[in-house]
Amino acid sequence: MKIALVSSEAVPFAKTGGLGDVAGTLFHEFWLAGHEVTLFLPLYRTIRAAYGARLREACESFPVPLGSETAPCRVFSLPKLPFAPKAGRKPAHQIGRVLFIANDAFYDRDEYYTTADGAYPDNHVRFIFFCKAVLEASRRLGLSFDALHCHDWQTGLIPLMMKEWYGTSPHFAQTRTVFTIHNLGYQGLFPAETMDVIGLDRRWFGMEGLEFYGQVNFLKAGLIAADVLTTVSPTYAREILTPAGGFGLDGVLRKRSGSLYGIVNGIDYAEWTPYSDPHLPSRFSSSHLAGRAWCRRHLVKEFQLAEGLDRPLIAFVGRLADQKGVDILAEAIPEMITMGANIAIVGKGDPKLQELLLGLSRDHSGRMMLMIGFDETLAHRIYATADIFLMPSRYEPCGLGQMIAMRYGAIPVARRTGGLADTIDHGRTGFLFDGYSAASLLAGVREALTVWSDRKAWKRMIRSAMDEDFSWARSAGQYLRLYREGIL
Repeated sequence: MKIALVSSEAVPFAKTGGLGDVAGTLFHEFWLAGHEVTLFLPLYRTIRAAYGARLREACESFPVPLGSETAPCRVFSLPKLPFAPKAGRKPAHQIGRVLFIANDAFYDRDEYYTTADGAYPDNHVRFIFFCKAVLEASRRLGLSFDALHCHDWQTGLIPLMMKEWYGTSPHFAQTRTVFTIHNLGYQGLFPAETMDVIGLDRRWFGMEGLEFYGQVNFLKAGLIAADVLTTVSPTYAREILTPAGGFGLDGVLRKRSGSLYGIVNGIDYAEWTPYSDPHLPSRFSSSHLAGRAWCRRHLVKEFQLAEGLDRPLIAFVGRLADQKGVDILAEAIPEMITMGANIAIVGKGDPKLQELLLGLSRDHSGRMMLMIGFDETLAHRIYATADIFLMPSRYEPCGLGQMIAMRYGAIPVARRTGGLADTIDHGRTGFLFDGYSAASLLAGVREALTVWSDRKAWKRMIRSAMDEDFSWARSAGQYLRLYREGIL
């Protein structure tokens, strides 16, 4: 198949979160499977710094209209991809290309979307430019696609622009558009006058178009115009059809429910495999768990956790935000320590939550370790040593932490929402609770600790969790079926 992936970030080039993992890993999987796949990205400063000497101009510069003005666009390619296929997985017909959309005024900046002072005030112009440039660059380069897969609000205008402006173009005559919602809470909302910069007919600024409470909604453009909609788990696909989970777009989504599918993300086994992980002091697998105990000894000694080899270790790794349930986690920490557990937390985020956790760590010195910030090696070690991994999220479109935890033998205790409900088998690979409260979280922890006290039962649960298949190959296969058939 001829596939285009369009995203504002993708590993290994640019990443701020799960979006980057999905777009980059899908590109890699499709490339390995022998498809002709093209990845479009903005040429950010960080990408130019890392790959600038290897970039080649792909076509002549061209103007992109932005209202009454234009901005110049250059397109660069990367002749040699920065990863190698696994042995035996490189078909002779394999084609993979990465195309970077360049305009230094828009993308040569310290950050991708925001600074400490907030979002860039011209984000609407930056991503209108990107969407228009992707379509025009494809036309100028003579590229045609069976599937054009757009990700999140930054690319939401593309399916609509394609139908309005390129509907008769032979390059897109057979192209099926797919739009993926990674987190409905981020929609790309901008003032009404943004319509003039986009250049679409004003008839599109209404309830059946891009209008959303007097603003222009970029994500809504993708929802109304794409042939197929996806999100990152089946449960989240159902939740966003409700007023409670729809962020004001549930009505639009219910109209498109027949074309909406949930596909669970995978995790990168090249990075997350405990029997080959270079970050660990000892490696292990589901059939040989001794190395896990050795990892625990190292962590307990380094952070001086009281009776750390005998007490259960309960961990959290992630963004410190209310959406992640850190408010109820903090409330539950004193009781978890009373239950006999030690606590390990690694993350950064909301300054108020950081201060709250710092106070708790001082109050429970020797029983709680806290790292404010993100340390890649420490995160791997926490996954490899924790008994219980907490994900008490308010909502969680997919979640990667619970899958990584299971891969490393840490049993998740999570709220029954979104991808957490789809990936954790209650009582076999982890534990789920329903209410959003410290009491509900503690009930889940008590249930887990009851099983933990039976070492044979706990070891069976560890092995069941570690043997689950969360590979990207499974998820990529579902996307390919959607590209071909438009249904799952």
